[in-house]
Amino acid sequence: MPIKNILIVDDSPTERHILTELLTGAGYQVTTADSGDEGIERAKQIKPDLVLMDVVMPGTNGFQATRALSRDPVTKDIPVIMCTTKNQETDKLWGMRQGAHDYVTKPIDAPALLAKIAALA
Repeated sequence: MPIKNILIVDDSPTERHILTELLTGAGYQVTTADSGDEGIERAKQIKPDLVLMDVVMPGTNGFQATRALSRDPVTKDIPVIMCTTKNQETDKLWGMRQGAHDYVTKPIDAPALLAKIAALA
């Protein structure tokens, strides 16, 4: 399935802007959410082809939101790439155990992220 629509879930307006510019410039349609809870609701509403999920957010964090998406019948088939400053191997392993398909650390390496997105298609 080609990836066209991407949901960015990040509480940082700067990160949302940077990722939006990168992805729209690469031809993707982008929707954003500024919290884990909003990300879960948006994913259920719009059913994006991919979710880019921050981890460190107030309220429902990215690990919890990814777990919720991967266990919900409506969203379980939507791949999630964690995009976070948490760069420890244990963080990556935990993210993958919650249902993430991949894990990238900030600052985002744009060519690497675009390659990972293309590989999911």
